[in-house]
Amino acid sequence: MNQAVSSRRPTAAVKALDIKRRLRTRADARRVPVLRSFFKTGPGEYGEGDEFIGVTVPALRETCRECRGAGLGEIRVLLGSPVHEDRLLALLLLVDAFIRADRDGRRSIYEFYLSKTGRINNWDLVDCSAPAIVGGWLYDRSRARLRGLAKSPSLWERRIAIVATAYFIRRGEFDDTLAIARLLLHDRHDLIHKAVGWMLREVGKKDGALARRFLDAHASDMPRTMLRYAIERFPPAERQAYMRIGREPVTRVRRDGPGPAARR
Repeated sequence: MNQAVSSRRPTAAVKALDIKRRLRTRADARRVPVLRSFFKTGPGEYGEGDEFIGVTVPALRETCRECRGAGLGEIRVLLGSPVHEDRLLALLLLVDAFIRADRDGRRSIYEFYLSKTGRINNWDLVDCSAPAIVGGWLYDRSRARLRGLAKSPSLWERRIAIVATAYFIRRGEFDDTLAIARLLLHDRHDLIHKAVGWMLREVGKKDGALARRFLDAHASDMPRTMLRYAIERFPPAERQAYMRIGREPVTRVRRDGPGPAARR
């Protein structure tokens, strides 16, 4: 019997095979070439080898609602799939389960999530799940684990570290975002540049003065993409002034870690 991940039992057992079949009724093969390009699945790209079946995000969320209550075992099967939409649905189900779970259930989901970071291997997979699960669990606990993730050789774990802090930002806490941004200032991957800039922009929405103090101290060390994302909401003249001091990007690593077959 699958371990329950929610404090509410499903009205009927939902099997991974049934979930996959349901998802494939919503697939549109015409979307696949665009998705492969958008998520960089070519040789040497960060999503190399990822497979798509062409399901939209609204359709994925609808499937998640229909399959609410799937057990952890079924989610594990979905997360092990080579198909991107299966893994995205697994994470949507996991987030839904985390929100509904009691304390022990949330701990189990958090630990499961961090044991499967090799399968959370594209930016949308990280972004839909890290704030709720990692940020949600660590909110009233030590955030030291985020520093470890920020220093990881895994691109996806580093992105989890910074994006998880979105949960804290929404609640008016910015110290961890700024601390992890400092750790990632010299990261070589543009997906980290974008994520750090995005989180700094979110800080700026809540506390513009704090964001500007950070930028005044670090703009000269920031890759231009990171800086551009961070100042996106600033007035044009201020954006131009900051961009004049942003550094040029270093050569970007084209590939981070082993190919899909070797990932967890």
